[in-house]
Amino acid sequence: MSAASPGIEPAGTPTITGTASGKRVLLAKPRGYCAGVDRAVIAVEKALEVYGAPVYVRKEIVHNKHVVETLRERGAIFVDETSEVPEGALVVFSAHGVSPMVHQEAAERNLRTIDATCPLVTKVHKEVNRFAKDDYDILLIGHEGHEEVEGTAGEAPDKVQLVDTAEDVDKVQVRDPSKVIWLSQTTLSVDETMERVDQLRERFPELADPPSDDICYATTNRQVAVKAMAAECDLVLVVGSKNSSNSKRLVEVALKAGARASYLVDFAHEVDPSWLEGVTTVGVTSGASVPDVLVMELLDWLAERGYADVDEVTTANEKISFAPPKELRKV
Repeated sequence: MSAASPGIEPAGTPTITGTASGKRVLLAKPRGYCAGVDRAVIAVEKALEVYGAPVYVRKEIVHNKHVVETLRERGAIFVDETSEVPEGALVVFSAHGVSPMVHQEAAERNLRTIDATCPLVTKVHKEVNRFAKDDYDILLIGHEGHEEVEGTAGEAPDKVQLVDTAEDVDKVQVRDPSKVIWLSQTTLSVDETMERVDQLRERFPELADPPSDDICYATTNRQVAVKAMAAECDLVLVVGSKNSSNSKRLVEVALKAGARASYLVDFAHEVDPSWLEGVTTVGVTSGASVPDVLVMELLDWLAERGYADVDEVTTANEKISFAPPKELRKV
């Protein structure tokens, strides 16, 4: 996988300052909102502003409890399926993307749609279509049941096989070992994904790689930042929701990179004070769907308990932004 992404400025070798003897916080940068999440949340806010409540949203617009509740208070109604949306109403598709079948269902119900799918997820959808047309077997590395995986696989269900676990590798059946390619969910752990690729390549030596990285720049950057500080940390706290794949991966990455302990929390009040016993250095980061206000609240909570010394560990400076969904560009 390539080390650089468009719109990303490397920050050089990260430096970690502060005194090792006193309590301190290492704050990862980049963290929090990515461009795709920002675009999706703004899409719902803009739809509410222009069209008024209610605005229906299929699934959670992004996987964050605070964001969903805030939008719900403003008049967004979250549904699991398009069949729950009244005919002719406005529905926003989440950042995770949907299958062609969902688009068809929406059209059959005369729904007005705003597609807030992250452009990086859309890229993977296009890759599926491209390789399906070329009659490849497509091995999609991802987590079973995740909305992004369901939408991506739905582009060519007869050509896509999901590979989640090591056991799944052994179950894969292909028609022609010379026409097999792997693609991936955008929010996976880079290391875990490449481990699965290596396992697949043992079975299929001619396995082709994606034309470009499928794991999104934000997922990669947040994992790199955590790796840079984890070995210095007695505890790493990741702000994010339990259904956020990229947030859960940050906990795993922190532990593998040397943190003694790591936990996922939605809010500061969820931190168990017992986690701080014997802890000198706390690492703090957040998933790509987390607004920074939640991180600031966690820093305040830690400061009240003696962890007021905060050093930012910067591994990249993100400059990426995405245009609004086409349905909102004219308004």
